[in-house]
Amino acid sequence: MSPLTIFGLFAVTAMLVCYALEEKSPWFVLAFAGACALGSIYGFLQGAWPFGVVEAIWALIALRRWWRVSSAGRPRRRAALKARTWFSSPLKRTTPLHRKDRD
Repeated sequence: MSPLTIFGLFAVTAMLVCYALEEKSPWFVLAFAGACALGSIYGFLQGAWPFGVVEAIWALIALRRWWRVSSAGRPRRRAALKARTWFSSPLKRTTPLHRKDRD
């Protein structure tokens, strides 16, 4: 086996493992994006540029998904400000805290 084949095997195996473990942690989504980038590099080095392009696109999609998943747990100021619009009514809030206040 050539070093390039070993590199490709590593990249594809890492993609498979990280994809299978994505629901465990957002870090596996980021690792999947990195493995897709490695797969893209492998595709270009091997001479299969369509494979390299597709893997690069998958890496960007996975990176965007990681950004969304990792920032979903953090409070966002913009979301908090958006919730305080002129048409939001305190009576329409349905969180348990506000239900206690109304009862």
